[in-house]
Amino acid sequence: MKTTDVLIIGSGIAGATAALQLARNPRRRIILITREADPHESNTRWAQGGIVGRGADDSPELLVADILAAGAGASLPAAARILAEEGPPLLEEILIRQAGIRFDAGSGGDIEYGQEAAHSRRRILHVGDATGRVIIEGLMRLLRGLPNVELLTDATAVDLITFPHHSRDPLTAYQPVTCHGAYVFDRRGGAIHRTLAAATVLATGGLGRLFRNTTNPPGARGDGLAMAARAGARILNAEYIQFHPTALAAPGAEGFLISEAVRGEGGVLLTPEGRPFMEKYSPEWKDLAPRDVVARAIHTEMEEHDYSHVLLDIATRLPAAKIKQRFPTIYAECLRAGIDITREPIPVVPAAHYSCGGVAVDEWGRTNILNLYAVGEVACTGLHGANRLASTSLLEGLVWGRRAALDIEARLAEGQIVLTPGLERQVPPWDESGLTQDSDPALIQGDMQTIQNIMWHYVGLIRSGDRLSRAIRELRHLQNEIETFYRVTKLSDGLIGLRNAVEAALVVADAARHNRQSRGCHYRADSVDGGDRLL
Repeated sequence: MKTTDVLIIGSGIAGATAALQLARNPRRRIILITREADPHESNTRWAQGGIVGRGADDSPELLVADILAAGAGASLPAAARILAEEGPPLLEEILIRQAGIRFDAGSGGDIEYGQEAAHSRRRILHVGDATGRVIIEGLMRLLRGLPNVELLTDATAVDLITFPHHSRDPLTAYQPVTCHGAYVFDRRGGAIHRTLAAATVLATGGLGRLFRNTTNPPGARGDGLAMAARAGARILNAEYIQFHPTALAAPGAEGFLISEAVRGEGGVLLTPEGRPFMEKYSPEWKDLAPRDVVARAIHTEMEEHDYSHVLLDIATRLPAAKIKQRFPTIYAECLRAGIDITREPIPVVPAAHYSCGGVAVDEWGRTNILNLYAVGEVACTGLHGANRLASTSLLEGLVWGRRAALDIEARLAEGQIVLTPGLERQVPPWDESGLTQDSDPALIQGDMQTIQNIMWHYVGLIRSGDRLSRAIRELRHLQNEIETFYRVTKLSDGLIGLRNAVEAALVVADAARHNRQSRGCHYRADSVDGGDRLL
């Protein structure tokens, strides 16, 4: 058993930023856990395109307007204002000054701002096409030098510890639901430990792995969303799953993200015959239309013409040297798949990319469960509404990771959050009695693939009441089977993830069924508003 002031679950930009801010008080003890063996591995690491800054001709008002436009009327203006005003200065302070991130600069030494879809200004800072990787490496360097931060790898959160659910005292049933940490599975030792904390921060990332095609890494299976839902947290906007328009469609490299910045730098989408098609779907923005419009346009072209993919041409738009300099990771990955992007177009398909909704939080990252915070992709601040504006996710993690930490520190200092005396006696150890079976990877993989296929076909880019009802029926049946298996099987990371995946999938499918209006990245073919097929 471990005790700490703050438990942070997840090591991406949001969790790392929260830890850094809290560690400024040397009296605070912070435990940061990740299910990965390498703490750099998270959705943050795979963010290629960049992070929103503030260009020379830019302003908070312009950024707010772009966020609200992309969010299709569902973005919270107050959240957009917080990001636009606090984000760029924090980027300067934390990433550039403290972490030493050197963003790409022009020949004169000034930072080079990129253009991305639905942005009215060039305001995207980048480090080639590996921005997220460089950012998380810088933040981890800072964290490793802090004596009051304990970084635990190969540590999977099983469930949040909440009262009254996990309390031995029956009188806690009359108190508000409160989080006191989490049960944590040690992947190396196989044991489940109680990690008790005065405050707990969910920073577990997204859920793209619920879908057959995704740009997300293996850990993005909805763990945080599922744990929060089981504990009784409010979930908001779960139906708004953003599909990235352009994932590489090449044998052995499926799901590799082809950054939106490629289109920002002039890339054009073509049919396999070489015909541009985006003007038909978005005459104003064409290839720089919001992601949901582009993704559905590609999906429609593929469906109507029986294409296995479409093409993204940058080879005829930029010199070869510029392509290699601006997109070195994409160039190298495509070359490994036998595609030279300086000479030929890139085969691409849409893929699940980002969850715009999640655990509902306020402007300080607080959930409706006492002492539980959520930051980053697992949270719903209201910023993204029905469709996330490109490159705002890293900045959101930075802003709300710091905001949650500031609120926790203030409440700890005032005694509003305390590590309850005798808590270890009230929280029972993990009960492993009756676990008679070993975890079978083949069963787990098979069930996970079933979830992914259900979600892709019935809860994907184009939805309907019939598809969603069928998805929910099949997922509920599968959930019963998984829960029965879970109750008699020794824990493994795969089993924990499978249980969370089916829970998270049901949350998404149920939210999609209840929302009968097409908006942003939630498209209903049977929409009650009778809206345009793509918009």
